[in-house]
Amino acid sequence: MERSNSKGGIENGNENDEENWELRPGGMLVQKRDDGVGDSGPMIKIKVSHGSSHHEINVPAQSTFGDLKRVLAHETGLEPKEQRLLFRGKEREDEECLHMVGLKNRSKVLLLEDPASKERKLEEMKRNQGISKACEAIGKVRVEVDKLSEKVAALEAAVHSGTKVADKEFVILTELLMVQLLKLDGIEAEGEAKVQRRVEVRRVQSFVETLDILKARNSNPFSNSSNAASVATKWEMFESGVGSLSAPNAMQSSTKMTKDWEQFG
Repeated sequence: MERSNSKGGIENGNENDEENWELRPGGMLVQKRDDGVGDSGPMIKIKVSHGSSHHEINVPAQSTFGDLKRVLAHETGLEPKEQRLLFRGKEREDEECLHMVGLKNRSKVLLLEDPASKERKLEEMKRNQGISKACEAIGKVRVEVDKLSEKVAALEAAVHSGTKVADKEFVILTELLMVQLLKLDGIEAEGEAKVQRRVEVRRVQSFVETLDILKARNSNPFSNSSNAASVATKWEMFESGVGSLSAPNAMQSSTKMTKDWEQFG
């Protein structure tokens, strides 16, 4: 139940109703209006120029330039820290209020991208382009290595079947693989491209090691697992490039034969 109090106000049993009333100048208590006027003041429309783009932003009149930057971040994709707002030829600080510097409805503001931020983006763009270019070059090497891997598989099948293969077949194929390793060494790579290059380098190394083992087995097809040639290929660690690209030689195994002869006097 509502009732008038001695001060001309409205009283009832619901405290939440008090939030729907406000005291106007002169002491009159009236119901609040939902007309966009509140603690932040009325809404105003600001015209923002950003390069060849133009934006119309609605913000409370008592907002700060920092508030305006946060709204513009959604419109332009620029983070607040990447923005510079100029009004009347002067750059404004984040804590400055719009109405305090004379910014009103339909006022114009100039938005510039922070030079340092722009430079970082350009560097990032160049870096991404470099990575893309390196990945493309590595992809071309991968195609060539795929073709050579088929030849390695063919030699492996021949040796395992007991077919005698000329040594020059192993030498030529090893040299072709080393050429691809040189190409990989010449590719400047960062990020994902560097990972791809490392994987391809190890792949080529694996094929070269396989050829070393096959060559040794081809030279001695009757050797069993107990006296088979031991082939060890040593490669340098690659940090910024392939490093030494000399084809490693298979370790030569030597057999020491000792015979005891009876001495005759």
